[in-house]
Amino acid sequence: MKKIYAIKAAMLALLLGGGYALADEDVKVGFALALSGFIAPYDDGPYKAAQLAIDDINTKGGLLGKKLIAVASDTKSDVDVGAIAATDVIGKGARVIMVTCDFDFGAPAAIVAQSQNVFAFSSCAADPKFGVQGIGPNAYTLATATLTQGSILAEFAYKQANLKTAYLLTDTSGEYMKSLCASFERRFIELAGEAGIVGKDNFHGLNDTSIAGQISRLKASPKQPEAVMFCGAGSAGASFIRQIRATGIDLPLLAGESMDGAYWLGAVPDLSNFYVLAYGSAFGNDPDAKINDFTTRFTAKFGEQPATSHALTGYSVIEAWALAVERAGTFDTDAVRAELDKLKDEPFLAGKTSFTPEAHINLDRPMLVFNIVNGKHEPIGRFSSEVIPELKF
Repeated sequence: MKKIYAIKAAMLALLLGGGYALADEDVKVGFALALSGFIAPYDDGPYKAAQLAIDDINTKGGLLGKKLIAVASDTKSDVDVGAIAATDVIGKGARVIMVTCDFDFGAPAAIVAQSQNVFAFSSCAADPKFGVQGIGPNAYTLATATLTQGSILAEFAYKQANLKTAYLLTDTSGEYMKSLCASFERRFIELAGEAGIVGKDNFHGLNDTSIAGQISRLKASPKQPEAVMFCGAGSAGASFIRQIRATGIDLPLLAGESMDGAYWLGAVPDLSNFYVLAYGSAFGNDPDAKINDFTTRFTAKFGEQPATSHALTGYSVIEAWALAVERAGTFDTDAVRAELDKLKDEPFLAGKTSFTPEAHINLDRPMLVFNIVNGKHEPIGRFSSEVIPELKF
């Protein structure tokens, strides 16, 4: 209820302020992101990468001859501040905004943008509700859907790593984690049968500090799994992984791109046997030279490598919107939306990207699988889901 009131208050403030100002010579790109707080590692890289993409466009003469200008507002990793941040940047004239890399934290800002007929792109909200069905026709995400991520991990585990049974540990504090584990379970059962899932348990990443009970139940499972599918995120996820390893459980762990990056690895020294999905490598060792070149340019501009590969999706937010603007020949929202909804297998930095009027998220895109060995990310290769998931709500 508190979230709903915050969104309504922000929308009222925007309406009383007259909405966004019409662009003159410059076109403003807004960022309503977590630039501080615990979500910041997921938004910092995309924000900086988007700035790099804006620089690239401006260096070539701008977009439709107009210079792009970034305007930002910090949500401080507070879900209730998202709507306020969106109101701020739209009020400053933003014609498109980027919101937080998560459905739960990005949706409030996206709802405000939708109400003003402004585009809201998430760099990497992977829950399928971020789009037409969950927010509205102006909401897009450059993520690969959790439906696909879970399927890729299930197929990799069963066919590439020869892991025939799995145990699920799901963080229920976010839609991404719940959707990821549900998708993995569905596909793994298709491959291994019902007996392939030997157990499952839940924890709450925002409230729990210990998963001792879950670990005890895992160790007491009548049939021990060959792998654990861990659907957690960030620093909290790192704490739980440390607890798992500290009890002597050395089973292969599988994780989605919510555990991408090395910023959390200090909490689990010399971690090994950990398979994690990513959009690409932030470490300069991607199989795709184009991504390594991006990492080099990013590092030169900002003085450090991206915290995660979500930077690739941040760059591609600008790529997607700019390409649609060019094809439409205008910044008009309705005309640009029509072009966005026709994008098909576009070779963006984040990977091939397609949108339709019904699906504003990617369902058919290869992703990179790493094996973390002694604390180092070793890329195995890019894998696609053999079965393209159906978008259901």
